[in-house]
This record gives sequence, C-alpha cells and structure tokens, in this order.
Amino acid sequence: MSGAAGSHPPVEVVNLLAMRSGAQEPERFDDLLLRPGIRIERIESHGHTTPPDEPYVQGWDEWVLVVSGEAELEIDGEGRRRLATGEALLIPAGTAHRVTYTADPTVWLAIHLGEAETD
Repeated sequence: MSGAAGSHPPVEVVNLLAMRSGAQEPERFDDLLLRPGIRIERIESHGHTTPPDEPYVQGWDEWVLVVSGEAELEIDGEGRRRLATGEALLIPAGTAHRVTYTADPTVWLAIHLGEAETD
C-alpha cells in the first residue's frame, strides 16, 4: 500500500436509508462529504415544513433528491413542486424556497454546489 498513514480519511460506508432520528426531531442534517465548493448532505425529515416567513435563500446552487418518502417545495417564481421517491431538482442560488410538506419519514440527499467553506 502506498501513501503516508493518515493521509486520507477512513473509508466509511453510509446507509442513506438508516433512520437516525424520530418524530421528536422534525428534521436532522448530516454532512456526508465536505470538499472545497461542494457539500453533500443527508436530510431526514419527519413531517417538517418551513415557516412561511422564513424561506431558505442560499448563495449557492442546491440539488436535492428524495431518496425515500415524498415532499413538496414551494419555489419563488416557479410555484409548488411535488417530489416522490427518486425525483430530484436543482434550486438555483438566490432562489427563495420553502418545504411545504414532507412524509414521515422522508430522506433527502442534498448536494450544495459552490458553497463557501466555513470553519
């Protein structure tokens, strides 16, 4: 084997469908991969919705996939979009959006593109 010990993070298997929280926690976020300009995140929702007066507005593109369950998003300028298991969409940077429905449970995979690094 080549390379210095500890030069790479350990190889880890992740099960996207394993439930990590429950109804007592309406939404849980777990970062799966962090690299410059990209963050891959697993989101577990249990009936979570976004308060109407607190939309998400991000300075980067976000691609979301419903791995299991279903959800509905309201995207400013686009209206409501219902996502079933296996369906995905891209939310462009600067676009206000809200989660208006999630089945209990719903598992998402979110890829944040162009996100600034934070410490």
